[in-house]
Amino acid sequence: MNLWLLVGSLNGFAAVAAGAFGAHGLEGRIDARALEIFNTAAHYHLTHALATVAAALAARGATSGRAKAAAAFFTTGVALFSGSLYFLVLAGSDALVLLTPLGGMCLLAGWAMLAAAALRANG
Repeated sequence: MNLWLLVGSLNGFAAVAAGAFGAHGLEGRIDARALEIFNTAAHYHLTHALATVAAALAARGATSGRAKAAAAFFTTGVALFSGSLYFLVLAGSDALVLLTPLGGMCLLAGWAMLAAAALRANG
C-alpha cells in the first residue's frame, strides 16, 4: 500500500466535499468574508492534496525520503492551515488562528522538500 497516495486521495475527496459544502451549504448563511476564508481553505486543501499525490508518486524513486517528507509536510500543512480556517468559519472562533501561519510554513516546507527530491533525482 502507498500510504501517502491514500492520504492524498482522501484529502482530495475531503477538499472537494468541503468546496461543495462551502458553495451550497454555507452560501447565504455566513457573510461574504467568511465564505471567502472558507473557499481559501478549500482551495489550499485541494491544491495540497494533489501535491501529496505527486509526492507519493515521486517517493517511488531514489529520492523517496525527501518525497515522503514533502508528503508529510503537505498533510500537516493542510491540517493546520486549512483546518484552522475551517474552524474559524464554522465555529466562529479565532482560537486556532495562530495555527494558520504555522500550517503555511509546513506547506512551504513541503514544496522545498519536493524540490530537493527533484534535485536529487537520477535522470
